[in-house]
Amino acid sequence: MAQLKSARSRVPEALANKRQRYAKLAAKRTEERATARKESVLKRREIIKKARAYDHEYKKAAKSLVAQKKAAKAQGNFYVDDEPKLALVIRIRGINQISPKPKKVLQLLRLRQIGNAVFVRLNKASIEMLRIADPFIAWGYPTQSTISKLIYKRGAGKINGQRIKLQSNSVVETGLGHLGLNCVEDLIHELYTVGSNFKEANNWLYPIKLSAPRGGWTKITNHFIEGGDFGNREQYINALAKKMN
Repeated sequence: MAQLKSARSRVPEALANKRQRYAKLAAKRTEERATARKESVLKRREIIKKARAYDHEYKKAAKSLVAQKKAAKAQGNFYVDDEPKLALVIRIRGINQISPKPKKVLQLLRLRQIGNAVFVRLNKASIEMLRIADPFIAWGYPTQSTISKLIYKRGAGKINGQRIKLQSNSVVETGLGHLGLNCVEDLIHELYTVGSNFKEANNWLYPIKLSAPRGGWTKITNHFIEGGDFGNREQYINALAKKMN
C-alpha cells in the first residue's frame, strides 16, 4: 500500500521541470512589475517637480513685468513690452476666392482646414507669411494658460505616422524624449518660451482642431480692427481660443 501511494505521489520529471520554469517566470514578472512601479513613481515625482518649477518661472516673470510697469509709471515713463516671439494662428475661411499665394502660405503653415490652429515662431519671414494669408486667418499672442488648455484638451502628436492624442506623458516621451521633452509640461514650456527645440516639437504636434466659436463669427470678411474677425488680434486671440476650445 505504501509503495502504491509513493508511486502516485511521484511527479513526472517533465511536469516538475515545467512547474519550476513557470515558478521562475512568475517570480521574474513580479520583480519586473515592482521595478516598473518604482520607476513610475520616481518619474511621476520628477514630472511634478518640473511642473512646479515651470509654474514658479511663469509667476516670477509675471511679477517682474508688473514691477517694471509700476517702476516706469512712477518715473512718468511707459513700459514697452518685448517683441512677441510666438503666435497662435487659426484658419477661419475656406478655399473660395483664394489666390495661389495665400493658398501656398496656408499649406506651409499646415492650416489645411477651417478651425485648424498652429503655433508659429515670429520672425521677419513668418510675419510676412502671416500678412499674405491675413484675410483667411485670425492670429495673435497666446498666454501660457491658453497654450496649456489647448494642448491638454485637443493636443495630438505623431507616433509612427499616426495621430495619437496626448492622453499621457508617455506619448510625449515616445515622440520627443530624444530632445529631453518627457512630459506634456515640457512640451508646453518649449512652445511658450520658443526654446531651442521649438521647430521639431512644433512639427511633431499636429495642428489643433478647434470648434466654431460660441456665438459665431462677427464678420469674417472684415479685419479685426474694423469690427470683423480676420487679422492680428494681439492678446485678444486668447479670448477667441477660449470660445473655440
